[in-house]
Amino acid sequence: MKYSVLELKTRATKAWAQGRSICLLLDDQREIRFPASENRRLAAGTDEQINNIEIICGGTGLHWPDLDEDLSVLGILEGRLGQEAR
Repeated sequence: MKYSVLELKTRATKAWAQGRSICLLLDDQREIRFPASENRRLAAGTDEQINNIEIICGGTGLHWPDLDEDLSVLGILEGRLGQEAR
């Protein structure tokens, strides 16, 4: 299995929702935000559901258990935010 160097080094240390935006604090102290409306499952979720975020895979992924959604930190950095909202 191949991994990119970015994927192995870039990790989330904190994740939260602020309003309808998903926020990440990375281990290099960068803060990344994206609108929940850019992802179909997150867009359909309640504020409580989108705020229930788990950091998984040693910080390389995020999981929303209430919405059955997973995103990789690398994917977020590359602009791949899952299934587009319709």
